[in-house]
Amino acid sequence: MHVLNMASHIKTEQSLEQLKEQLAVFYAKMIDEDMDELWDSGAWNDKLLNDLRSSHFRTSYK
Repeated sequence: MHVLNMASHIKTEQSLEQLKEQLAVFYAKMIDEDMDELWDSGAWNDKLLNDLRSSHFRTSYK
């Protein structure tokens, strides 16, 4: 709610872009921290990453 309240006071496109950039930085930092925790716990590792690289998850419509 606080973010929506702040956004309601934005008057320029530049200010909106700055807010969007700051939100993107915030979420990227959160994701980095979560991935570091997964890596440290062993739930995420090089083998899993390499396995995902060669996986295909698209539905075949043949």
